[in-house]
Amino acid sequence: MEPWAIGVGIGVIAARFLVPLFIPLFPLPAMIAALVLDAVDQTVFQALAPGADLAWYQGYDKALDIYYLSIAYLATLRNWTNIPAFQVSRFLYYYRLVGATLFEATGLRWLLLVFPNTFEYFFDAIEAIRTRWDPRRVSAALVVGIAAFIWIVIKLPQEWWIHIAQLDVTDIVQERIFGVPAGTPWADTFADQWWIVGAFVVVVVLLVLLAMWVVRNHLPPADRPITLSADAQQPYLPTSAVQAAATHVAGRLVSVATLEKLVLLVLVTSIFGMMLDLRVPPVSLAIAVGIVVVVTTAISHAMTRRGYTWDSAFRQFLVTTAVLGLVTLVLIAISPLPGGGRSMVMTLFFVTLVSVLVTMYDRYLPRYLARVRQTQLEAELP
Repeated sequence: MEPWAIGVGIGVIAARFLVPLFIPLFPLPAMIAALVLDAVDQTVFQALAPGADLAWYQGYDKALDIYYLSIAYLATLRNWTNIPAFQVSRFLYYYRLVGATLFEATGLRWLLLVFPNTFEYFFDAIEAIRTRWDPRRVSAALVVGIAAFIWIVIKLPQEWWIHIAQLDVTDIVQERIFGVPAGTPWADTFADQWWIVGAFVVVVVLLVLLAMWVVRNHLPPADRPITLSADAQQPYLPTSAVQAAATHVAGRLVSVATLEKLVLLVLVTSIFGMMLDLRVPPVSLAIAVGIVVVVTTAISHAMTRRGYTWDSAFRQFLVTTAVLGLVTLVLIAISPLPGGGRSMVMTLFFVTLVSVLVTMYDRYLPRYLARVRQTQLEAELP
């Protein structure tokens, strides 16, 4: 591949790494941007480097999918005030994570139909509600109904289409709608069929107008003007409550919080390891993850008990990366990676992704626990 094409690849990977970092602060637009990048990344490669071999990108592509979904889940720890909605999102996220792990280990495509990615659209639905309404007004029954609708009506057909039938939307649009061979440049595809594009635009506009009519006439009055910032939507949460929750978490190394972080990272790193072809034995990877979780958690707890808090997310990320990198280097020294430079690049990429997730989990968990406690106290008031 030409050097400039490699540069384009690095730019696409950088965009797919950086854009999800905004999901905790601007959940809906950042999530949609991450979804769009995931949809168009290979199209960009093919447009800028036609005929290029993209096999090298497949592992990065799939790992970055799990990466942005994981950040979305961690954003629910930080932002969501509707506890039933959070619990449903937690189940949907881990359910998909288990399915993705089994699929990567076995290659059985039907597993992706049994374990559909309902979490992503459920996240988008709740965040769309949060743009104008207080999500605490959404009942637990409605939360479950939203999840069930997305699972049955949207995701099951989509997962069947993509993973079982393995149909390509682009090819079908070109062949059956525009009547041109698959792979025809889009400029030529549209050349004699502009009426189809115009009709599509009209349909989209009508659907938007219908949605606006439904919102104005059939939904309860909005609680606020449209806002896309997560922090602008939040009810007041005292800093002292977050600090108290952090101190409580720091009181025990062996806890449910540590167990969840361990399960989260074992599943995510197992998927990353298989997707990126790190060629590290699963047991070794699980041991490494366990060491990282224990060491970073112990350091964080010790600092919290002494009254120190991470005032900088970037500094916390650097410390986490250093610990994870050190453990990784020790494992490589014990059992060198096959594949030379390529394996080392993959390993550095892996370390970076995992460090981001560890840092976010440690920072956002106290906010979630403080919010749960605040909800309990409000429920106890007469």
